[in-house]
Amino acid sequence: MIAKDFLVIGSGLAGLVCSLRAAAHGSVAVLAKRSFLDANTAWAQGGIAAAVGADDTPGIHAQDTLACGVGICRPAAVDLMVESGPGAIHRLEDLGVPFAHRADGTYDLGREGGHARRRVLHSGDITGRAVMDALTARVQEDPRIEIFTDHVAVDLILEQKVHGEGLTPRCLGAYALDAGGRQIHAFASRATILATGGCGKVYTYTSNPDVATGDGIAMAWRAGCRVANLEFVQFHPTCLYHPEARSFLISEAVRGEGGYLTTLSGERLRIPHPLADLAPRDIVARSIDREMKRRADRSVLLHLEHLDADHVRNRFPTIYETCRSLGIDITRQPIPVVPAAHYQCGGVVTDLEARTDLPGLYAAGEVAFTGLHGANRLASNSLLEAVVMGEKAAATAAADLAGLGPTGELPLWDTGTATLPRETVLIDAHWDLVRRLLWDFVGIVRNDHRLAIAARYLEIFRRSIESYYWDFVLDRDLIELRNLSLTAELIVRCARERRESRGLHFNEDHPERDDARFAADTILVPPAGRREGTPTPGPACPEQR
Repeated sequence: MIAKDFLVIGSGLAGLVCSLRAAAHGSVAVLAKRSFLDANTAWAQGGIAAAVGADDTPGIHAQDTLACGVGICRPAAVDLMVESGPGAIHRLEDLGVPFAHRADGTYDLGREGGHARRRVLHSGDITGRAVMDALTARVQEDPRIEIFTDHVAVDLILEQKVHGEGLTPRCLGAYALDAGGRQIHAFASRATILATGGCGKVYTYTSNPDVATGDGIAMAWRAGCRVANLEFVQFHPTCLYHPEARSFLISEAVRGEGGYLTTLSGERLRIPHPLADLAPRDIVARSIDREMKRRADRSVLLHLEHLDADHVRNRFPTIYETCRSLGIDITRQPIPVVPAAHYQCGGVVTDLEARTDLPGLYAAGEVAFTGLHGANRLASNSLLEAVVMGEKAAATAAADLAGLGPTGELPLWDTGTATLPRETVLIDAHWDLVRRLLWDFVGIVRNDHRLAIAARYLEIFRRSIESYYWDFVLDRDLIELRNLSLTAELIVRCARERRESRGLHFNEDHPERDDARFAADTILVPPAGRREGTPTPGPACPEQR
């Protein structure tokens, strides 16, 4: 057993910020599924939004966030994030993050879709990597933080499961697979923080890295926590379309600098919004999807060749070099792009102190639902939320620490009757089936019939995958597939509940927004009394709004 005061599951921005703040109050273990840089944060090109410009205010930032969220952002969450933004930027700079500045010393601010002002702080077009490099260095320097790379969380450990069913529910840590040594260790902690990121890999085409398999959502659900608004999966409009490119994003900041979209035949893309190419992502992604289907095209084109070539190369060096390595000179040729699953706006329900429904368990970053994003995330608000809520999670967990008490001795992982090595063909086939099903039936545009089919197939798939989980020796692929299939099922449940079209959820059978019945969050509640272990097969769980 490995015992710490704090266990942070995930090594993206929220996890690292939380670890650094928590270390002032006790010992910290950080679980990284692979290396530190295999996180969504490291892939973020655009930047982090904060009202630091002379012509900007948190109030204007809040207005843009609320407009983008299409009526269901939680105002208190929005106010917390935008008002905390300038301070969060300064604290990141204190940790060594090198945001770009102009010659006069002011921030070099970019603009992205849905923003009325330039407010996106960046480090060229590798902002996420620059943030991760700085914070990783600080974490590695701190002797109070112990890092466990290649450790895949399997499930949360619950007090009543270990010490008796009569006890009040409480999280005592997690079991995690050491993928290198193929051993499962018990990590005991008085406070456990989920910072596992999103679930982009549930779709065939995504901008996310391989680690984004919905682990935190699945573990929290199995432990009895509510989840919310999972129908709102944001598809980034412009992922590079090329046979040799894998999940390479073309930042929205490209359009902020004057880039524009056309069809393959060169016609300007029709985007029904006053901001046209800088409209919110849900509108741009649907416009691309509509034109591709109408014309049977496999992509659209993003043009920068009309812009100053030196500015393009200097502002977007990574995009320029990556495209050039694939034979595309973006200063002379358009970039073929397609939408791809990018960000989950819903997640594990938390309050604005990062507490979940389960004592001792907290959540921050993309895995958590705070109410900030509503039905559609405003570009670059995600990194802002990760910093603010990562700090909140650490402060709240530290304040709760004395009342949580010791965990006691935890049992070793029980392998049960699982002795068989996994059958590769079964696992690989289910990976493909789940992801293709979500892409085809629960993508940018949905309808009731496709959602019903998806629900039936996913129930069959998940039951099959659960049987593999108990019969086969665990490895990373099987753990992730189990979480992926459950997360997919929860996405479909949320989508079937929302019988309207709003933000990122567009249903052809209910094409209009319906504020009379659906101006609220979609909240799923696990069946009463079931915590930990195999999810109960059968009818949909009770749901409430």
